[in-house]
Amino acid sequence: MHVGKSYKFGEFLFWTRRKVYVLLVLSIVPVVLYETCGLEWISIPWTVVALLGTATAFTVGFKNTQTYNRTNEAQQVWTSIVSFSRSWGLFSRDFFSSPATTKELIYRHMAWLTALRYEMRSSRPWETVDKKHNTEYQRLFHVAERETPLEAELGKYISNEELQEVLAASSITARILSNQGKLLRICYDEQQMQIAQFLEMEKGLKEFYISQAKCEQLKNSPYPRQYAIVNRFFIRLFCLLLPFGLLKDFDQFNEVVDGVMKGHMVWLVVPFSIMISWMYTSLEQIGESTENPFEGSANDVPLTKICRDIEIELRELLEEKDLPPKLYPQNNILL
Repeated sequence: MHVGKSYKFGEFLFWTRRKVYVLLVLSIVPVVLYETCGLEWISIPWTVVALLGTATAFTVGFKNTQTYNRTNEAQQVWTSIVSFSRSWGLFSRDFFSSPATTKELIYRHMAWLTALRYEMRSSRPWETVDKKHNTEYQRLFHVAERETPLEAELGKYISNEELQEVLAASSITARILSNQGKLLRICYDEQQMQIAQFLEMEKGLKEFYISQAKCEQLKNSPYPRQYAIVNRFFIRLFCLLLPFGLLKDFDQFNEVVDGVMKGHMVWLVVPFSIMISWMYTSLEQIGESTENPFEGSANDVPLTKICRDIEIELRELLEEKDLPPKLYPQNNILL
């Protein structure tokens, strides 16, 4: 997540420059054919291009709205996880007289948070984080989940025996929550807690299951491919036809101008075509980079930061002194 005032224009231009190169070629070729080769018949009526541009603007706007909603939903889910985690820490401390039980419940919860963020950072075929323009930008930050194995992180919070058990499970996160439930039942059977307290903490586990399912739904359900391909097709078609639609209009300017540009006004199609097309392609690229809120890009929900803050708060509840350091933005990017 970018936490600065805004992206710098140079950063944005660097990120989108490959499309600019393609647009440069697409705009020069029609002008050369029209001006140098005398193929004036290749000009397309501007009305046709304008209608296509209008339809394309609607599809681009629709996609960007929906992808923003996906990111917003992801942020809301993790806000709920933060709230429920704080409650879990308080209940674990106040409901039990045994410090060992309190610590086990809190540490296992931190293991669940770790397993969940690693699951969210795993790759999917439709994600775009490995595209060239995104991998180049990643030189400005690093993704912690790609640098440290999950096993090493989980080993900080649970025993080696439980670690091997959860790693062998089909769903590591679900198995960790299941083990939390087992411990709660043991504590209730041993009369370490009352029925009301037991039900309250079981309700907390239910909320964690719900939040996990919402995260998995966002992670495993891409933006509908039928809308994505239509959006991409319309933009490419518009960028291809735009310079053809501008040829005759700019050529007519030769009748009203004097000086060095007289007779050569059609060459202004190149910069204006690039500028208009770049706006459309950039909006598409922005929507594409926003539709997967957990993939590890600069526009992600900052899972690592959220989990680290929760861990610090929970360890403070245990009155621990050796706390992990807070995470800060790297070049205004917070993950």
